[in-house]
Amino acid sequence: MPKNYYAHGKLLLTAEYVVLDGARALAIPTKFGQKMTVEEIGEPVIKWSSYLADGSLWFSQEFVFTKEKIDYQLEKKNNTNKEIVKNLAEILQKVATLSSHLDFQQGFKINSFLEFPRDWGLGSSSTLIQNLSQWAEINPYQLLEKTFGGSGYDIACAEKDTPIIYERNKLEPKVTPVYFQPNFSDQLFFVYLNQKKNSREAIRHYRSLEAEKKETSIAEINQITTSLLKPNLTLSEFETQINRHEEILAKVLQTVSIKNQLFSEFKGSIKSLGAWGGDFVLATGTKETMSYFKDLGYATIIPFSEMIFYSKRKC
Repeated sequence: MPKNYYAHGKLLLTAEYVVLDGARALAIPTKFGQKMTVEEIGEPVIKWSSYLADGSLWFSQEFVFTKEKIDYQLEKKNNTNKEIVKNLAEILQKVATLSSHLDFQQGFKINSFLEFPRDWGLGSSSTLIQNLSQWAEINPYQLLEKTFGGSGYDIACAEKDTPIIYERNKLEPKVTPVYFQPNFSDQLFFVYLNQKKNSREAIRHYRSLEAEKKETSIAEINQITTSLLKPNLTLSEFETQINRHEEILAKVLQTVSIKNQLFSEFKGSIKSLGAWGGDFVLATGTKETMSYFKDLGYATIIPFSEMIFYSKRKC
């Protein structure tokens, strides 16, 4: 019988970029994630298949495990970018190296199933890393460090069932479950910007910026993160805080906020989530005011309640 693994997608509400330098970040797991099934097949190969949210197969590849090495020959029927095959082979090699639990000579059939479009930026990579780490019984932050890199907040979201405060600390980050379901959540919407942002390029840009500006901003961002968890927070207070957050990061990143770039006439507040310039933004307003985005061609608008995963218990 196949073994099943599951990881949640992620959204970063506060501390994008500065989370890399230890800022306290408010992050939330999403209802959309990735499932993975694994079963032994009795021969030293890995038969990998990946499926999209609509159930269609978008990628398949066979990898051979010989002399402690993962190898492959690109399948003629496989129209996927060769770089994807190469990257997955390298990830599987890291898994094999780190795991003392798996016997790759047994061979495996592995199927992965995304629950969201790949270009949404909800964590196709982080959910993969988390599922592989569960299967191999290894530290997911160690596998992340040896593969994609990043702060690791997405890994924390992948394995949690509530919003969290995330503080980076090498391979042992501080992850604190919190309750974040404001009484105005029906006025919070996630708007897809019709393009996926390359987070590695965004991180490289951030790393090149002045350290002094980053240090000053971290204390301010930490205060904002704390303020958003205040009991009985009002929509007006929430908007004030996320507007301030956008101003701080715009100065640090030496760029213009998304609202000023694309949506200057929108009456509500808009906050970037994760790498600026792509994926989703958070917008405040009503179902009626969301027509502003639809009229501009941004058709994917998801209410807070339909995006965010949270357990029924309070933290």
